[in-house]
Amino acid sequence: MPAFKGVDHVSFSVTDLDRSERFYVDVLGLMPLMDFGYARLFLDRPSGFMLSVVQHEAGVGGQFTELTTGLDHLGFAADTREELEDWERRFDEYGVVYTPIRDMEFAYHLNFRDPDGIALEFSAPYAILTSWLEELRENELSQEEIQARVMAYLGSLQPHP
Repeated sequence: MPAFKGVDHVSFSVTDLDRSERFYVDVLGLMPLMDFGYARLFLDRPSGFMLSVVQHEAGVGGQFTELTTGLDHLGFAADTREELEDWERRFDEYGVVYTPIRDMEFAYHLNFRDPDGIALEFSAPYAILTSWLEELRENELSQEEIQARVMAYLGSLQPHP
């Protein structure tokens, strides 16, 4: 089977390119890469991830909702809960709407929205999940072995403070 190396980019439809650029550059720290007039491309230099925003001529506008078929949210990787706390402070500084950090089954989550209401998230995995995912990436496991490990992992979950 052909394989892919990872995610090259994600593209969002937006209502205002300038407003979106201010958010993704000023708040999230992405680097402007290209301006096509109708679209702009940004780069997260450390990870190589690219994000584009497109303003369609025939766009219908309106606020994003994850309740329609399509994208639910885009999750960005963080290393620690402390990093998420730093993001909360930054969001406060820029007036970004967010939900306080939540302790979920696999990671700490910080959910927020861009100017068009597109749902975004920072996620910092618990150490046990990080080690488990590393094991899955490094070993050739059958689907049955993977499922057994998933069930064992789920059974080992403890509430996190």
